[in-house]
Amino acid sequence: MSKKRGLSVEEKRTRMMEVFYEHREVFQLKELEKICPKAKGITPMSVKEILQSLVDDNMVCAEKIGTSNYFWCFPSQAVMSRKRKISELDGEVSQLKKRKIDSQTKWEEAKRTREEGEERCALLEEVELRDKMLKALTEEVLKHRECDPDILEKKKEELITCKEAINRWTDNIFSVQSWVSSRFSIPAKTTAQNFGIPEDLDYLD
Repeated sequence: MSKKRGLSVEEKRTRMMEVFYEHREVFQLKELEKICPKAKGITPMSVKEILQSLVDDNMVCAEKIGTSNYFWCFPSQAVMSRKRKISELDGEVSQLKKRKIDSQTKWEEAKRTREEGEERCALLEEVELRDKMLKALTEEVLKHRECDPDILEKKKEELITCKEAINRWTDNIFSVQSWVSSRFSIPAKTTAQNFGIPEDLDYLD
């Protein structure tokens, strides 16, 4: 019989937010350490760590009164907090997309003129870096939308859009890799190693 898989960090965060939404009360850590394991399957040892991560992301409020720490989060407050965070991340994504467009323009110019040497390598590295940054920011946005009841319905469409964008850039990388390999009679694997393209780079399903 296979061993039951434990909850991921994001699953624990989501379930702990459900505790705050369902109870709509102010808690102390010891109370959450009793409620979360029974109601949400979060291990007692990880309650404090997960709670602190939510506080750090401004998803849960914390206040020290006397010698005790109190934690709370009401649905409307959490939604506003996540919307602010998502707005900030969306701004970063927007800026990154603009930079990617600039990089793509330079890339296309280099491709049309078949320029060789350091500039082509630099462009390849820059586009790949933009892809990684966009993917990381996209994952960050999705993390904050994970618990937001107002965003869940849009999640599927956004994921599809992000995957299509990433796949387009993956296709661009493969196209340039193919051109370089064909132009200089270099095996595709060698080209990938020279340009730092991961061996497992592939389209997202």
